[in-house]
Amino acid sequence: MITHETEVLVAGLGPVGATAALALARQGIVVAAVEPLANSATDLRASTYHAPTLEILDDLGAAETLFSQGLKAPIYQYRDRTTGEVFSFDMAEIADRTRFPYRIQCEQHRVTANIVDQLKRQPSATVLQGQRVLFVEQDSDGVTAYVENANTVERWRARHLVAADGASSVVRKVLGLQFPGFTYDEKFVCFSTEYPIEEAFEDLSCVNYISDPQEWMVVLRVPGLWRILVPAPPDLSDEQLVSDAYKNGVFGRMLGRDCDIVTRHRTIYRAHQRVCERFAVGNILLVGDSAHLNSPMGGFGMNSGIHDAMNASEKLVRVLRQGADAGQQIALYERQRRTVTHEFVQAQTIENTRLMRDGWANARAQRSELMNKLMADREARRAYLLKQSMFTSLEQAAAIH
Repeated sequence: MITHETEVLVAGLGPVGATAALALARQGIVVAAVEPLANSATDLRASTYHAPTLEILDDLGAAETLFSQGLKAPIYQYRDRTTGEVFSFDMAEIADRTRFPYRIQCEQHRVTANIVDQLKRQPSATVLQGQRVLFVEQDSDGVTAYVENANTVERWRARHLVAADGASSVVRKVLGLQFPGFTYDEKFVCFSTEYPIEEAFEDLSCVNYISDPQEWMVVLRVPGLWRILVPAPPDLSDEQLVSDAYKNGVFGRMLGRDCDIVTRHRTIYRAHQRVCERFAVGNILLVGDSAHLNSPMGGFGMNSGIHDAMNASEKLVRVLRQGADAGQQIALYERQRRTVTHEFVQAQTIENTRLMRDGWANARAQRSELMNKLMADREARRAYLLKQSMFTSLEQAAAIH
């Protein structure tokens, strides 16, 4: 069996794995990245990029697609479908904290392709698309991965491995790690359309969370399309959920009239809240969906994964180039990112989803009062904006030693 050697092997080239590999390669680390797909997946996945993530990708020279093709969203809204209340939050209020006081809306696959293109230009990087990690084992000196390509299985020997191979992570399973948490009972349906949804609402922003006790929805604008995410009625089959009849009902209720909107995509999702029992074992670090899954409410999933990737790469650069103790640095990565995942990402997405599902029905007056207080209190609103844009979580992680 052929054996190759590298300093770091990255399993998975989604946005998280690609970011980790690029961050390492730009520091001169010899890195090999393995991805089962020949090209970036083009299905509808995450599309919201928060300000700290924009800063990370810009610093890596991998934000060209975001800025040239994405939509800037400085304002996001919470709307109550029953009362008509609209609460708008403007990121311009934290312009002193970031050079990008907005979110950018752009399909994940466009951005990932840009990051991978940059990675391929790095002299210390090897990109292995159309190949997959079958098995890993490790000893005190490093990790051995068995990688399958079109012709054979080859062995890759690395000092460290970064597992960014997604929710069904082979690496996590080989390590025998538990992935506790829960899956929401309901499924979710996402429709995308070129129809001008903004014409049916007054001052609709690019990012909208619309609560309702019967049918809440998330309405997002991406280049050329609106994406509408709704909870699926439990008594309908998958075939019924993507049918014209159900689609017409969703848009009819949203627009207030009978209609037959043409859609580009109709996709069914399950949402999970799970955190792996470990974020690191020996010389293997888990990042992104390999380590945690959460509801899409707030757009924290992919962004927190990219934050994992940067944290992990910074620790490995310290070990491989600055002589830091590997055990201490990897343990610090685990403490920082697992703590933030539990205390912020999981807690906030569960709360955001609960508010959307309940439609504020159980405490409408109190929730409305809270939002109105935020609207009236600049300092409280600033703290809220910093939290929702994920600056607070990064500061929390950095404070952990």
